Amino acid sequence: MPRTVLVTGGSGALGRAIVERFAAAGDRVFFTYHRHAAAACEVAQATGATAIEVDLRARAAVEALFARITEEAGSVEVLVNNAGVTQVLPFALIEEEDWDLVLDGCLKTMFLVTREAVRGMIADRRGVIVNVGSIAGARVLEVPVHYATAKAAVSGFTRSLARELARYQVRVNAVVPGMLEGGVSGLVPEKQKQEYLRHCLAGRPGNTAEVAEAVYFLASDAASYVNAQELVVDGGL
Repeated sequence: MPRTVLVTGGSGALGRAIVERFAAAGDRVFFTYHRHAAAACEVAQATGATAIEVDLRARAAVEALFARITEEAGSVEVLVNNAGVTQVLPFALIEEEDWDLVLDGCLKTMFLVTREAVRGMIADRRGVIVNVGSIAGARVLEVPVHYATAKAAVSGFTRSLARELARYQVRVNAVVPGMLEGGVSGLVPEKQKQEYLRHCLAGRPGNTAEVAEAVYFLASDAASYVNAQELVVDGGL
């Protein structure tokens, strides 16, 4: 039976792959984007998903987003928290506004969107949340500190929320991607890419479709006994 799915940050490389996977399964998919209108339009046309431009850092905008989805398709049954922001800056050059930009873009957005989604899930006593983390927050790698901090926080958010929502039959898990072809991995210097590949058992970067498949699995009934977990998709690091 088709589900109502919301994917945040659906216009980027990974977001698009996630939208494509759920749309291919016949779900009713909504996705958000911020500023990248041309890319979002392309994703919407290719998948039949509904693109919605919204600043997820603004509470009123997030509330309006859910009001629209609820009116058009009912409560969100699957939420994929994929939206995020990163910068390539050494720690000594990170300004306060840089710190706020990345943490708000990765964490405040996740908080505001998830809070709206779980209200409907609690009322319906069903739902699935999949958060997208990063290997940057789970391994000792040469990555921007503010980005690593934000992605490390996804782990605590996932586990604690899973514990709280279990009584309402709502599952919460996370997917932790490693280096991928495209997306934010395009910002990684060549030297660091080669160092990553030297330690990666797969000997190659991953692709967005592989991560999207992991996200879809965690959101499916096939993963009904999987909760409060992080599925690492990094090729073996």
